[in-house]
Amino acid sequence: MRPRAPRRLPLLLLSLLAAAAPASAQPPGRAVNIVMEDQFRSRHETGAFRGDVVVLVYAERKGADAALELGRRLHVFFHPTAEQVPATEWSKQPVRGLPGWPAGVRAPDVRVIPVACMPEVPKPLQTVARSRMRTDSPHVSVWLDFDDEMNRVFGMAPGEPNVAVLDANGQIHSVQNGHLDELEFRELAAAIDRLRLQCRPALRTAAAPAAAVR
Repeated sequence: MRPRAPRRLPLLLLSLLAAAAPASAQPPGRAVNIVMEDQFRSRHETGAFRGDVVVLVYAERKGADAALELGRRLHVFFHPTAEQVPATEWSKQPVRGLPGWPAGVRAPDVRVIPVACMPEVPKPLQTVARSRMRTDSPHVSVWLDFDDEMNRVFGMAPGEPNVAVLDANGQIHSVQNGHLDELEFRELAAAIDRLRLQCRPALRTAAAPAAAVR
């Protein structure tokens, strides 16, 4: 009896399915550098914020209002004085302190960045979209994603706010897609503070020489 030929059909089907599937989001622990322009055509990149925790709050058009509200809430949570200043001073407010943080040492900031995802806007109309965003947000920078980058890198829940957190080394810590209830918001804020605390410098203390100990 001739030996049976190996079954190749399942492997072929798997290969075809993998090729048809959308690109998966990057796994946690992977360092990324997101580069985009805002509504003022200013270029930004997350790599410029190494040493701070970066929180990207993003959504497509139907989830934009919920994402902006979540981004505002997160910014105020970590920068409480932002509620008391005009919009022109919004992004200049100091981050709240951390318990037990060494005096005189800069604490990591929390950079909450709103991202408007508009891959459906054709290039000839992107100027119009920028102008509209300048009207809607004349003082706070909003990064504009015309290339569907946020969805490719982090994934996205349509019509909902999405949050991607990068640690102080620019590595993906976590991604949350969809509405956050009160408990989930508090858990997210606590996770961000834990990332900040991981940056606490090791303070050296003077030790007496062993020969001096009696």
